[in-house]
Amino acid sequence: MTPFVAKLSFVLLAVGWYVMRFRYARRSRRTPVIRSARGILENVLLTISLTGLGVVPLVYVFTAFPRFADYPFRPLLASLGLLFVFAAWILFYLTHQALGRYWSISLEVRESHQLVTYGIYRNIRHPMYTAFWLWAVAQALLLPNWFAGVAGLFGFGTLFFGRVRREEQMMIENFGDQYRAYMKRTCRLIPGLY
Repeated sequence: MTPFVAKLSFVLLAVGWYVMRFRYARRSRRTPVIRSARGILENVLLTISLTGLGVVPLVYVFTAFPRFADYPFRPLLASLGLLFVFAAWILFYLTHQALGRYWSISLEVRESHQLVTYGIYRNIRHPMYTAFWLWAVAQALLLPNWFAGVAGLFGFGTLFFGRVRREEQMMIENFGDQYRAYMKRTCRLIPGLY
């Protein structure tokens, strides 16, 4: 593994995520939103996450800025990062496939919304968040820069901790006891752990 391949792997992760998401975003737009938590807080959280997972690392990949925060490249860590890239892609695909037209970038409930509890959602309540955590770890392993590498952990961590409870509350309000029962038999991010 070389630094170039590590950076290319990160770029392909970001591009692959966008390409995968584009198809589902088009499909979900056809289903009207009946409830949304989109507001100032949600927009700020999404911006922080996008900055940490996208803007900062891509600036580093294409400009090497900020060089002062570089540390020696470790091929073994970058190779491990590549495994996290593949795991994130797989989870992104499985979550988008299961959610279908109910997918949304924000906290929304769509017309005729059904609670998705099959596929990857059988054991994990928030596999999309798990995929983004994998992305953030991959970024830290692939980019040998104290600023660009860890920006994803900070950016997505801010979104996750600022949103997950509000999302679960919204689901309880929409699905009631069905969602409460689902919460009891699943873990938030990692089966058997969290």
